[in-house]
Amino acid sequence: MSTTTPGVRESADDEPWTATPVRVTGGVLRGRRENGLTVLRGVRYATAARFAEPEPEEPWTGERDALADVGVPPQPVSRPTSPLGVITVGTLTEDCLRLTVATPAADDRRRPVLVFLHGGGYRSGSAAWGRYDVRRLAREGDAVVISVGSRIGALGWLRTPGLAPGNLGLTDQVIALRWIRDNVAHLGGDPDRITLIGHSSGAHALVCLIGVPAARGLFHRAIVQSPPLGLGLGSPAASARASAAFVRRLGTDPREASVPAIIAAQERAERDVAVRTIGGLVPAFMPVAGADPLPAPDEWRAAALDNAENLQIIAGTAERELAYFFRNTPLATVPGLERTSTARVFARPTQRFAELMAGGGARVHTYRVGAPGPSQPLRGAHCGELPWLLGTEADWAGAPILNGRSWAEVDADGAPMRAAWLRFATTGDPGWPAGPSRPHRF
Repeated sequence: MSTTTPGVRESADDEPWTATPVRVTGGVLRGRRENGLTVLRGVRYATAARFAEPEPEEPWTGERDALADVGVPPQPVSRPTSPLGVITVGTLTEDCLRLTVATPAADDRRRPVLVFLHGGGYRSGSAAWGRYDVRRLAREGDAVVISVGSRIGALGWLRTPGLAPGNLGLTDQVIALRWIRDNVAHLGGDPDRITLIGHSSGAHALVCLIGVPAARGLFHRAIVQSPPLGLGLGSPAASARASAAFVRRLGTDPREASVPAIIAAQERAERDVAVRTIGGLVPAFMPVAGADPLPAPDEWRAAALDNAENLQIIAGTAERELAYFFRNTPLATVPGLERTSTARVFARPTQRFAELMAGGGARVHTYRVGAPGPSQPLRGAHCGELPWLLGTEADWAGAPILNGRSWAEVDADGAPMRAAWLRFATTGDPGWPAGPSRPHRF
């Protein structure tokens, strides 16, 4: 009997299934055929030694199991007061360069492909979390939907000469996109119709990737959900301070330290170098401008503009992003603070990004998630649309972000967004006019 713990799924759901072989470029994967989908879990797309560049997965003989998730990237325990509720992180593993795939069939149909980059402030989250389950989108849209796992925290973003080059988490994502491009035709998908979806820090990473030369051509459409672009990119100086604090707090060779010691040192370093913004913290470990594969800001802008005409983009934010971060804090009572902070960190920078890309020739659609009133205090907050798109009723059970609504109500609330995202992935048109200044309201 398998179980589902809110927030993490370490084994697949307890429902009827049969094993099914799926051939990819490296060999044969043994997946699950369940409820009209072929599902592959824990698919390794690359391997990497600690603080080393990822290496593409080597071919194998025989069938390799892709029946269950293998764990999550090393990360701290979740914040118990989060509007997402208590999340059991699960088994930690550095062997985390893994994918979850859901497809109607591993055939030659050339369906649209959606690839999800999770959020979590570059320090938490996993493709294996139940709340990021992609099966609903795959089933409703007759689409191939893939969730990407990569290194996070100090293990993914530390930058110290002679130890870690920085931006390994971004390099992981590039390698994952290459694997998807090379294999998705085997999974029933169209390698020329790949839509990259990012939420929160995943959306921030997606924006980085638009200007990364190594990622060019690996995706054709982008859905940028609630990117905290007002945080900017990590500067080399800030990265050096965080890395020095981490090494000092660890007190031993980072290449040999245990995972618990790494996490503990990371948390202490984060407190040491915390740069406060309204309602949150700039991540201590995050993409660093000018460290491969991410160009310096001017070069990123030039590369993004050069790439723009090849892209179709949806970009948007929620009306009350900072309500997520202010919940149960004194900041929630400061008049106007939530509104102005949401504008500064999320809304205005996202609008500038949309205008930049449209000016470069991209077809850009914008949106805004509204906030209808006090009866749903977290409607229109950061992360509020995640249960509209991903996960199951069991995965989201008890999460305050649901605003006390039944799962049937939540599912109905999200139906227009799911339909728009799937239509966009299929045709490039979400169903409302393009233009950075013409946001659609959800």
